[in-house]
Amino acid sequence: MTTTSAVTNASNTSALSSANNASSAQSIENQFLKLLTTQLQNQDPSSPMDNMQLTSQLAQISTVEGITNLNTTLQSISSQMGLSQSIDATSFIGKSVLVQGNSILLGTDSTTGSTVTTPFGINLTGAASNVQVKITNASGAVVNTVNLGSMSAGIYSYDWDGKSSTGTAATNGSYSFTVTATDANGNAVTVNPLTFGQVGSVAYTSGGPVLNLGTAGTTSLSGVYKVFSTTDDSASI
Repeated sequence: MTTTSAVTNASNTSALSSANNASSAQSIENQFLKLLTTQLQNQDPSSPMDNMQLTSQLAQISTVEGITNLNTTLQSISSQMGLSQSIDATSFIGKSVLVQGNSILLGTDSTTGSTVTTPFGINLTGAASNVQVKITNASGAVVNTVNLGSMSAGIYSYDWDGKSSTGTAATNGSYSFTVTATDANGNAVTVNPLTFGQVGSVAYTSGGPVLNLGTAGTTSLSGVYKVFSTTDDSASI
């Protein structure tokens, strides 16, 4: 119900804006024509307005009207794009996504009793010869280090097995990770950590739709780096 209402309100706002712009353009045209008529009625008979002056003034009102109509058209297109984006945002509800962040959750599957973790991801801006991920616990201690080797630029997602560097099972809870990457010359390559979230709802703001991701926070549509084809089982831990 909330989504339908929000989309309807956006549509009504667009229609009202277009109507106001049309009214404004008509008002400008009426004022100009009234002024021109008054000017013609009160002109000096010995020195009447020549055709060049009349043509020039008519061209001016035509230009003003054209610009106003163009602005109205552009605003209408912008409103329609915003409405389309708002409608598209609802398709994310229930989906799992990767957004900027560096958290991993470790838990136990309530059905199978097996260890599960939320996926994590990286956004590598350039080719790297060595990519390394360090997973730390709430105290800041390094639990495991994952060497991903050489990689091309791109967005990748991974699943931690929930084990420490010694092979023992880590304690259930919240973890964080950092990523470092270097090229063949040892120079740092920019890489951003990505965290997992499940879209529970969509909020409509003046800046556009915002996806609510529960413990992962919120993000705009442009902040989504990857959408999983199906809801990941780890979303329930």
